[in-house]
Amino acid sequence: MTPDRVREDVRLRAVAVGSGVIPPRTMHSAGESALLAELAAGRQCALEIGVYEGSSAVALCRALPEGAVLHLIDPFIDDRGLRAGQRATGWATKRVVARALRRRGAGAPRVEWHVARSEDVGRDWTVPLDLVFVDGDHSEAACRTDWELFGPWVAPGGVLVFHDARKGKPGAEHLPNAGGHPGPTSVVDALFHGPDGPPDGWRLLAERDTAVAVERVAGR
Repeated sequence: MTPDRVREDVRLRAVAVGSGVIPPRTMHSAGESALLAELAAGRQCALEIGVYEGSSAVALCRALPEGAVLHLIDPFIDDRGLRAGQRATGWATKRVVARALRRRGAGAPRVEWHVARSEDVGRDWTVPLDLVFVDGDHSEAACRTDWELFGPWVAPGGVLVFHDARKGKPGAEHLPNAGGHPGPTSVVDALFHGPDGPPDGWRLLAERDTAVAVERVAGR
């Protein structure tokens, strides 16, 4: 019953989300949340590209083990094609993540923020990763760049997850946007569903709702 002019006011929403009056928008399904939790178990260094209001970051904060590090990348300047009033605010999202860490207590992972574009962070990246969640700019070029910059840093046995990457695929018809967006879907199709098969040293691990998880094969 809240009027649109109030519900879609970015500043008012930031205050409400940041203070915990309303939850962050959930940008992933229950199945995708469960997949992230499964893949985060036992990981030591994870990275999320595209934090938005923090719902998937919260899922990772809950699932990563004690002593793990979670890197979060978001410039908080791009609307990613969302309609007016849906832009996230860094101040509010950081508070959402901080609350999730407090709830974990002493066993919470350590979070490192990178308030910048992923391509700028990726150019100077030097840290091995065992879990990467690609959910930033959904254009094909940007998604491909995230793969090219951070994929090489995934350690053997590590996993990279593309979000919104099953548009039009079997079993995704009932999902929002029919399983995702054209950009991430095109990247996954080219890399893992093309005639040449997966890139050397990688394999397709799982597909759930709009998410596609790929694994760096141990020993490659």
